[in-house]
Amino acid sequence: MTNPISPNGPGLRGAVDLSALVQRQQEPAGPAGPASGDAIVFETDDAAFGSTLELSRTVPVVVALWASWSEQSRTLVESLERLVRARDGRIVLATADADRSPQLVQAFQAQAIPTVVAVIAGQPVPLFAGVQPDDVIDQVFDQLLELGAQHGVAGRVESSDAAAEGEAQEPVEEPLPPLHQEAYDAIERGDFEAAASAYRTAMAQDPRDTLAVAGLAQANLLGRLAGKTLDSIRNTAAAAPRDLDAQLDVADLDLSGGHVDDAFDRLLTLFPTLDADGKNRVRERLIELFEVVGTEEPRVIAARRRLTNLLY
Repeated sequence: MTNPISPNGPGLRGAVDLSALVQRQQEPAGPAGPASGDAIVFETDDAAFGSTLELSRTVPVVVALWASWSEQSRTLVESLERLVRARDGRIVLATADADRSPQLVQAFQAQAIPTVVAVIAGQPVPLFAGVQPDDVIDQVFDQLLELGAQHGVAGRVESSDAAAEGEAQEPVEEPLPPLHQEAYDAIERGDFEAAASAYRTAMAQDPRDTLAVAGLAQANLLGRLAGKTLDSIRNTAAAAPRDLDAQLDVADLDLSGGHVDDAFDRLLTLFPTLDADGKNRVRERLIELFEVVGTEEPRVIAARRRLTNLLY
């Protein structure tokens, strides 16, 4: 069967469709999480995850799959709660007891407890498993906020005394800059050229607008993949391993699916075999893909270093 490429942004790398969890009709379990219940840190489970998905369209949601028998779980959730609260409502934390939420464990393909994922605009983003140092988690949260902004998920949740008593607070969504909103709306309707045009205008108005640079790279990537299928891209690349256009397409596909290292390695391995024009095309494509992933991301730094060594 031929699988169409998803219109979701390349940073949203879920392996499954979490929207199916909205349809689950199970009796919710009673509160059992180590975190307090309010608008910024709260408990979820299989039955309640529909509202968590909906919230992820306004603010990035960090989901911690934990277990009462795991001391590491409690340690990690305490760190996550502290660091999430320091973000002043721009990220929220949902804790899910793995023993009570088997469908979430399966959906997120959790291989260990604790496991931490994020959900942005209804799509899962794998983060890490096990206890991590605070500085590593902070860096992950920085990247998560940047990814959320690229997808128009840049709201804020406010906590209050009423929220601390368990009453849900309506998230306050911060408006995007006009050109960014124009680009986001264009992506939502599948008009990637209009999105790219809006981002280029934003860059012309403010060359320091790094989110516009990343947004343009993302819009270009989505535009290149629009109308193509997984099977056609991979079959063409396999049949023509020296066809530069085919290899560029499959690198786009790999990156859109979260296979960042595969995308970079494919192009960097091909680079030395190309003529000057081909090398320049690969260099330009890699620079654009670096922006999609994030220029400070460790895999990008390593690939950039490798590219520099090939150039000189």
